[in-house]
Amino acid sequence: MQSNTFKRLITGLTFLFLISFNISAQQGDPENGKKLYNTNCAACHKLDKKLIGPPLKGISEKRENAWLQAWIKDNNALRESGDKDAIDIFNEYNGIPMTPYLQLSEQDINDIIAYTDDKPASDLAATTSKASDPKVALGKKLFQTHCVACHKLDKKLIGPPLQGISEKRSNEWLHSWIKDNAALRASGDQDAIDIFNEYNGIPMTPYPQLSEDDIDAILVYTTVGDVKPVEVATVVADIEIATPKSSNKWMSYALALVILILSVWILVQSKNGFLKIAVTIFVSLLGTYILFDSLMDIGIDQGYQPIQPIAFSHTIHAGDNKIDCEYCHSSARNSKTSGIPSANVCMNCHKSITEYNGPVASESEKAFYDAEIQKIYNAIGWDSEKLAYKDNYKQIPIQWNRIHNLPDFVYYNHSQHVNVAGLECQECHGPVEEMDEVYQYSPLTMRWCLDCHKETDVDLKGNAYYAKIHEDLAKKYPDIENWTVADLGGKECGKCHY
Repeated sequence: MQSNTFKRLITGLTFLFLISFNISAQQGDPENGKKLYNTNCAACHKLDKKLIGPPLKGISEKRENAWLQAWIKDNNALRESGDKDAIDIFNEYNGIPMTPYLQLSEQDINDIIAYTDDKPASDLAATTSKASDPKVALGKKLFQTHCVACHKLDKKLIGPPLQGISEKRSNEWLHSWIKDNAALRASGDQDAIDIFNEYNGIPMTPYPQLSEDDIDAILVYTTVGDVKPVEVATVVADIEIATPKSSNKWMSYALALVILILSVWILVQSKNGFLKIAVTIFVSLLGTYILFDSLMDIGIDQGYQPIQPIAFSHTIHAGDNKIDCEYCHSSARNSKTSGIPSANVCMNCHKSITEYNGPVASESEKAFYDAEIQKIYNAIGWDSEKLAYKDNYKQIPIQWNRIHNLPDFVYYNHSQHVNVAGLECQECHGPVEEMDEVYQYSPLTMRWCLDCHKETDVDLKGNAYYAKIHEDLAKKYPDIENWTVADLGGKECGKCHY
């Protein structure tokens, strides 16, 4: 009896050991998994959204580890074995086979799976600890004040990248260089001379005003770098994107269809001649109204949102970075048209901004935005490594798709509305600073224009454009104080059609 109990105990302990060993073997390194994911998976997968393949966040909760190992190693072999899940996924994603990754070890795959799971609390604690270090915060502030115009942490700009610079130079040398690099070169320091020559003899601004503690804080920041918050998906999700007003016309058409069916039934079933005539007249009038109403919608493109050649986000530029609309659309104030900014206008900022560092839901989204910036470089011929335009490069115009387009017989002048009337862009174009992709917010119909002209008061005093009109109207109507655009001729056909 005791022998059997002992055997069961040994068997149980062995089973628990095997389970614990299996679980430990399945644990992966999220940091290594992130590198492997970006190298092998990011082209076809996002963590939180469907791309070419399904989203992968939390995939270990949906599939067993053994199945994931077999799928990633050779999904073709898994399908051929008759695995129903593998066949269903293959069919769901248009029969596009996933690349087999025979070169990945079992541990590599576990690392990738660990990355697709939530980041461990210990990593988050370490991130929070770094971010809360007051010396890092001070160093970042000083770096952005004094260094960012010429340096990046991870890429060459006017000067060299500064990430981990403390590992390459001694602390004493860095202090001397930052304080007064010209004096360091004059002392005959060979490293200082070599750096000066490597970067085209451009002297760095000396910073004698920085204290020893200030320089130490900058060096700590260049070692730690930017600590990005882990949960950024919620930031993106909280951005409220404006949408076009939805139409309720379908309800009117549905009601008309019901009435039409009822009328036809009356015509067929009723023997009352007067009722048939009345119904016929009613149906004719209703049909005429529906036809006329439908014709009035021709050419109204409210909500139109074409796909653009570059995913330019007004939310990022006009919203997050507060770039004024007229910086890019400079002719809106002084010309009939608002104009489309040239790639040179983009390059005023993007000579230095070579990558996107705003909120993203995953590394693959950051890669997407970085690739969109590269499209500007491809169009204009900018070498982001050498920070120079390519010689003899044939530039490619960016073919933006027009969104707002009035008929040829309509005259509209942006400068009169923006410069003279003082209208904000949002009054016609909607909250563009909240639009990732711009769409036609307003109907741009004649009724819409006339309603605005009838309701908008004009400030005549102190406005040279309206000085003569104000003088004439003041003499003719001395008791009227507020004038609308319509009172000044804004309803006359010839003002917009001539």
